[in-house]
Amino acid sequence: MNMDPKKPIVIKDLCIACGLCNAMVPSVFDWDDDGKMKTIVSAVPKGQEADVEEAKVNCPTAAIEVK
Repeated sequence: MNMDPKKPIVIKDLCIACGLCNAMVPSVFDWDDDGKMKTIVSAVPKGQEADVEEAKVNCPTAAIEVK
């Protein structure tokens, strides 16, 4: 069983800057200088795995990956 922390990724080409992920998990996603989202952590913080997964599932353009 892999217990390594998961890395959240925003695919910039798919991001439409709707702000949903930032509203859901502001400790993981924030605005970048290009007006789109970026991740501000290198790994999903412990205890926020479900929140990040929910942001991923609800992203309207599937711009979030968790690897």
